[in-house]
Amino acid sequence: MTADEDKHKDEGRIMKAIIYRANGGPEVLELVERDLPEPGPGEVRVRVAVSGVNPTDWKARQGANGSLAFPEYTPHHDAGGVIDAVGEGVDAGRVGQRVWLHMAAGGRPTGTAAEYTVVPVERTAPLPDEVGFDVAAALGVPALTAHRALTVAEDAPDRLSPGALEGKVVLAAGGAGAVGHAVIQLARWAGATVISTVSGPEKARLAKAAGAHHVVNYREGDPAAEIRALAPNGVDIVAEVALGANLDLDLAVLATRGTIATYANDGNKPVALDVRQNMTLNTRFQFLVLYTVGPKALAAGAEDVSAALRDGALPVGEEHGLPLHRFPLDRTAEAQRAVAEGAVGKVLVDVAP
Repeated sequence: MTADEDKHKDEGRIMKAIIYRANGGPEVLELVERDLPEPGPGEVRVRVAVSGVNPTDWKARQGANGSLAFPEYTPHHDAGGVIDAVGEGVDAGRVGQRVWLHMAAGGRPTGTAAEYTVVPVERTAPLPDEVGFDVAAALGVPALTAHRALTVAEDAPDRLSPGALEGKVVLAAGGAGAVGHAVIQLARWAGATVISTVSGPEKARLAKAAGAHHVVNYREGDPAAEIRALAPNGVDIVAEVALGANLDLDLAVLATRGTIATYANDGNKPVALDVRQNMTLNTRFQFLVLYTVGPKALAAGAEDVSAALRDGALPVGEEHGLPLHRFPLDRTAEAQRAVAEGAVGKVLVDVAP
């Protein structure tokens, strides 16, 4: 069937989608019907099964990225689904392929909170038949952020694979969060010794279930001494979610030439650096956000995450340290509110019945 015949076949078909036309709270999200989108050159259309919700989704909706660049947006970057149409220049053999999506809404108005979405083909990656769409929707932002955090150290490789981090010590701050969970799983898959800091026993249980070798409650005792006892030569890579709150602890346990890769500053505590201390340590600070990380890093991350996926290294669910919270498409506003209010685990939107 030609591309023109495909278009003719799809004429008149509609889909359900979540949109917003102005920045604001969850109330700006609307469930609407829209014409089925057509993929352009280098693009694919994906029938979405499950959409993943991340903090960046509600923050963008509230205006963190500035005023809207398009008349309306469909939110969410991540999803699992099936390619059902391809644009010019894309292998037609990919139709019917199960995929995981990442950065679907990056610089585009068409995210994954819809029955169908159109994305550049490079923002999709094959999903093994044995891996569920729940796992697919939980990858994307968390897994690629974790990959970046683990591959920016001076004395460590810039790609992940089994054994790549052998002999390294990784500290996953907030190991019960979605990114912390991915840091633990990817670092463990790559051969690192993984320590995670948490705020209480329930989150400690989740971090251990994710695969952390050691878990330290940063609210009790002397966490720096406890981490130093576990890693006498210091921590090589810190994947940090709250730099202002945790900087003193990070520097107290960091190895010489260690790296602090920070992807958030939960709590918004100001960051003040002791220049001499960091000069002596030869500290490397890496600030990261996927919007501007660049296509090379995104492609490398997607390849390595897919390899870990094929190895069965990235399971989700309560028993694997990442509880799932599910909402139907028409309750996407509640799903985003749950993330904004700090739901522990991964919030998913079930798009397909």
